[in-house]
Amino acid sequence: MAALVAGSLSACKKGMDLTPNYQVTASSVYSTPAGYKQALAKVYGSMALTGNTGPSGSPDLPIGDEGQNVDFFRTWWGAQELSTDEAVSNWGDAGLADFHNLNWNSSNNFLKGLYYRSMYQITLCNDFIRQSSDANLSSRGITGSDATDVHYYVAEARFIRAFQYWVLMDLFGNPPFVTDANAVGSALPPQTDRKTLFNYIESELKAIDGSLKAPRTNEYGRADQAAEWALLARLYLNAQVYTGTARYADAITYANKVINAGYTLMPVYDNLMLADNNVANTEFIWTINYDGLKTTSYGGTTFMTHAQVGGSMPAAAFGLNGGWGGMRTTRALSDLFPANTSTAFPNNGNPDTRAEFWTDGQTADISDVTNFTGGGYGVNKYRNVLSTNAAQSGSSKDYSDVDFPVFRLAEMYLIYAEAVLRGGTGGDAATALTYINKLRTRAYAGKTTGNIAASDLTTDFILQERARELYWECQRRTDLVRYGRFAESTYLWQWKGGVKTGTGVPSFRNLFPIPVDDINANSNLKQNPGY
Repeated sequence: MAALVAGSLSACKKGMDLTPNYQVTASSVYSTPAGYKQALAKVYGSMALTGNTGPSGSPDLPIGDEGQNVDFFRTWWGAQELSTDEAVSNWGDAGLADFHNLNWNSSNNFLKGLYYRSMYQITLCNDFIRQSSDANLSSRGITGSDATDVHYYVAEARFIRAFQYWVLMDLFGNPPFVTDANAVGSALPPQTDRKTLFNYIESELKAIDGSLKAPRTNEYGRADQAAEWALLARLYLNAQVYTGTARYADAITYANKVINAGYTLMPVYDNLMLADNNVANTEFIWTINYDGLKTTSYGGTTFMTHAQVGGSMPAAAFGLNGGWGGMRTTRALSDLFPANTSTAFPNNGNPDTRAEFWTDGQTADISDVTNFTGGGYGVNKYRNVLSTNAAQSGSSKDYSDVDFPVFRLAEMYLIYAEAVLRGGTGGDAATALTYINKLRTRAYAGKTTGNIAASDLTTDFILQERARELYWECQRRTDLVRYGRFAESTYLWQWKGGVKTGTGVPSFRNLFPIPVDDINANSNLKQNPGY
């Protein structure tokens, strides 16, 4: 207190000089073409980084632990996977067990982190778009090819904003809504509803189609037209959940646009989530990029590679100095694969090479959720090693080099097939079967022994195949909600709802609550029903 008083008296002697000492202002950041690209890097970087460490987390988002509940991917993964049959955690952090128990509330710190991270990224996008108006470019002398580049940047920022609004719509339903047209702090943001937000996301993505670079022509990790089409395909597949009206024909249209854009499946499934998955990758459409020397947080794929390693799992085989012993899967996932034939790493010699489970010292049944070795197989999917040398780690054994594919071609095959089976026009069952068998041929190491017949291709099969192909990739909760099997008692898994044999929960759990902090701060907001 004495130091504070002394400092205040000293400041008074200097007079009322209110000029900020912070030198990085909008006028300096956006004064050059290079500055615009650096600002765009901040927009993209907020997907992978948490900000500089502060006393209560990240100063960008000072609401909690920087690694635990400030990182976008880690909080999104928790909401999408820990609430389902694909993942369970033995950690005792307050609010974490609520996901698998399907018993969260509006004060849950992990949900709060995800909600505010998405809103923060929308704010960054809004500011970038506002600063990149033609009037601002002209006044700053940015013309010609430099101005053309900035126009591409703007379209990418609008895409990221639309993606983050999709995340909020999918998980929270009815968030507050602001765009670059709203001055920061000018008024309390109004609340939108799911159907209105769906229409906005759809129109925004279509509006930027001609302003994004063509598929596979942008820098790796930056959005292009194919990323926009992929988000539209995912949006339309879930349209009935979001709006009450099915849009399966549109899902087929946009999945087709991606499929026909020149992407191909990577030959080896096991290589998709390794440290060098950025090299010559023909399958990934849009990624969140990580680097063991430059993105050093405890979120992202650093979380994915470390949290899954525990029990008898050797950290060195995962390219790590050590594991965190936190995340396993339930037998509802592992039982979707054929029986293991050996103990070979990483998939126990399973004929379906996607079955990347650690079984040594683990049991399929979970008798004790709070103990890593209390049941549930470990998962080998994310490993910080090289595809060319599995004994060689990435650039660091403490932080991950594994990039995360937000969209990849395999998902587009699955969207196409499901939309056809649900009655969407513009596609056909024969093509759908071809796409699914492409996935299964890769899964069975190039052999057709795992291929299915036309009579096997049903919507239930697609749900299972999505789990086999996309597990631990932030898809499962959305899938189960679309199928009416998330909260409902028609589909159970071990410890669903906090009961060993599983139990259904009220349907309002299909949406997460808006954090109580925002409800209290913004009189325009109404809480989702049930909370």
